[in-house]
Amino acid sequence: MATIKDIAEKAGVSSSTVSRVLNYDASLSVADETKKRIFEAAEELSYRKRSSKRYVNQKIAIVHWYTEKEELNDLYYLSIRLGIEQRCKEMGMYSEVYFFDNIKAIIATEIEGIVAVGKFSDQQVKELTAINPTVVFVDYSPNEEKYDAIVIDFEKATKKVIDFFLSTRHEKIGFIGGLELLKGQTEPIGDLREKTFQSYMKEKGLYEERFVYVGSFSVEDGYRLMRQAIEDLGDDLPTAFFLSSDTIAIGCLRALHEAAILIPERVSIIGINDMSVSKYMYPSLSTIKVYTEIMGETAVDTLVERLEGRKITKKVFISTKLIVRQSVRK
Repeated sequence: MATIKDIAEKAGVSSSTVSRVLNYDASLSVADETKKRIFEAAEELSYRKRSSKRYVNQKIAIVHWYTEKEELNDLYYLSIRLGIEQRCKEMGMYSEVYFFDNIKAIIATEIEGIVAVGKFSDQQVKELTAINPTVVFVDYSPNEEKYDAIVIDFEKATKKVIDFFLSTRHEKIGFIGGLELLKGQTEPIGDLREKTFQSYMKEKGLYEERFVYVGSFSVEDGYRLMRQAIEDLGDDLPTAFFLSSDTIAIGCLRALHEAAILIPERVSIIGINDMSVSKYMYPSLSTIKVYTEIMGETAVDTLVERLEGRKITKKVFISTKLIVRQSVRK
């Protein structure tokens, strides 16, 4: 820790002047330039320079909340994991993947920390931190005062979609979303996309509960729910839908094609994630791009900061971008 004397030497002033400036002594008459020099010296001397250490041959555990089979059906989480693994390689670290149903296989003495991908119950968080207290969560923030987290601002993303639809003269806008359950719980996790869709559409005076359908984040439920919407609403089917994942969008596209409903002439759709296959769908899918690889990379960087001594908890929001393709009218 820098002393008053250290600061005084760096700023080229007396120790008493430093003391009085740092204590905002109102009776002290000193030039602003001198104050600036003192404050900058104090900040520079208190700044902990980041280590350039490479964690060669050291290992972190990547813990996935899904089972291995479930991950294969969700490219969102798969892409995050690939980002983590790539960043580890760049830093000379090893990474090993564990699915939550086999975390007992983790040898605590062999890992530097854990990157936990997905949603975890309080009990699961306790189990993870018992293995190693250095845990960074990705796509979930169980307690922002205790644990580092890398997340997406789904509220802003949802508003981007609605604003785009409104700017392209849509007023009847529907929503098809998914729910997720934490292990051992029966009540689903509240989804910020659905919550924001409801509140923002109400704010615009355009919310219609009958235009909202919710199932699971799967191709099958995307297909089932869009078919149900087509049957329920008939000619009153919304002219636009926000679909809360590209996985859901794949099923919705199939249902619309089977019903001979033209996209985007009759119905415009926007998903979220920008999976690698989105641009190859027919028509190509407009979507909110989530930078999943960056989420994974940032998680590793955040973990390394902890290993280098950072004590203050961080919650990092990764931005998103609306990608407009052929599935919407412009």
